[in-house]
Amino acid sequence: MIPAAFDYLRPATLEEAVALLELHGADAKVLAGGHSLVPAMKLRLAQPKAVIDIGRVTDLNYIRASGGHIAIGAMTTHHDIEASALLRDKCPLLTELAPQIGDVQVRNRGTLGGSLVHADPAADWPAAILALEAELEIAGPDGRRTVKAAGFFVAMMETVVKSNEILCEIRVPMTTKSIAYVKSAQKASGFAIAGVAAVVDKAKKAVRVGVTGVAATPYRAAEVERVLGGRDLNKETIRQAAGKAAEGVEPLNDIHASAAFRSHLAQVNARRAIELAVSRG
Repeated sequence: MIPAAFDYLRPATLEEAVALLELHGADAKVLAGGHSLVPAMKLRLAQPKAVIDIGRVTDLNYIRASGGHIAIGAMTTHHDIEASALLRDKCPLLTELAPQIGDVQVRNRGTLGGSLVHADPAADWPAAILALEAELEIAGPDGRRTVKAAGFFVAMMETVVKSNEILCEIRVPMTTKSIAYVKSAQKASGFAIAGVAAVVDKAKKAVRVGVTGVAATPYRAAEVERVLGGRDLNKETIRQAAGKAAEGVEPLNDIHASAAFRSHLAQVNARRAIELAVSRG
């Protein structure tokens, strides 16, 4: 299908991009990798009057150590994350998750920031971002602000990023190798029907669990974390805790999976992810 007519704008800097967003307001959409926006425009589910392509904003594409964390530019592709030696060594959850996204074309063009702002309930990255307790930096006409991952996702396909703002950086902590991402995927697209990211701190007997694909928004499995807090992470305690992976949320019910099946997959994949993470490191 053919998109509705639109103005195509291609800023060279982040400041110019923000100024264009301020000028065009809610009538504009930001184009990063394009794998979410372009299909929606072709189906006319999205009909922006202006498309602001930030592909030339090169200072949004980087992966670098900064203090005790790793800073990742929002325009960094899934493939760049998968291939990053720094992330493989210092934050391996991201390099483990990246090759599970879509296919080669998607990974070569799709971006971390674009995926997070699009906030598709079946996207993979949110589970890891939540489990890592990442911080996200957003640029707008009044400067930059930082939000925690727990407060970033608002509703289905909605985040705290305003119409005149651009997500510019994602900061993740340096972690141990006691991590895992386990998902059940929709076979045609690779999207998560139930994806679970686990980060285990063995010394503190603490686990952080992020879940995607199950509910309208990704979430931290708070009850799983609570049950495991301070306890020995053996198979029995993990099994008991994983049974609460869908507690407090309303699972989606669609052509890919019923609500009951999604709830079941959340529990199964939570157990598998935590057990795998505990076995590592």
